[in-house]
Amino acid sequence: MTPQGTSLIGQQAVTGGQAVIRAIDPSTGEALAPDYPGLDRNAVVQACELAEMAFASYRESTLEERATFLETVASEIEALGDALVERAMAETGLPQARIQGERGRTCGQLRLFASVVRAGEWLDVRLDPALPEREPMPRVDLRQRHVPLGPVAVFGASNFPLAFSVAGGDTASALAAGCPVIVKAHSAHPGTSELV
Repeated sequence: MTPQGTSLIGQQAVTGGQAVIRAIDPSTGEALAPDYPGLDRNAVVQACELAEMAFASYRESTLEERATFLETVASEIEALGDALVERAMAETGLPQARIQGERGRTCGQLRLFASVVRAGEWLDVRLDPALPEREPMPRVDLRQRHVPLGPVAVFGASNFPLAFSVAGGDTASALAAGCPVIVKAHSAHPGTSELV
């Protein structure tokens, strides 16, 4: 798979019309293709609106659906194979072993969150039964659980192109909780981010 110079908003690959972002190969100082035309405010607003629309249904997804989704993301990252490793090395100057290790960490995080989601203990469900005979007034049953709050913005880090980026821990935890995510990829590794 080859980066195309696009961003993903909703399910659409888009290009912007703002200043171009180019990844630089730190070993040569040369710009790497493709160019990434920056997106404007309207694109950000559109991404936020789509995330808000997705929230209504995603928050209601079952724990099994969320866990399966996270596992699928991990499998898809692994399926990128050498193309992902080579692009990340070119954009960051990091050695192959480091990128492969970080890919393993990223996929491990996704799968860990999947297992936590599946277990359901993180919901911290509490139920206090009703006390209809309580004096001076009856008490209704009291229920508490953790719920998703809404769309989450994630900003990719420069020093971890995979583990703290598009599908890193921040993104994984938000998706696990039932929150759609808007990611601002780091400009140092746009190709790596696009592939993921």
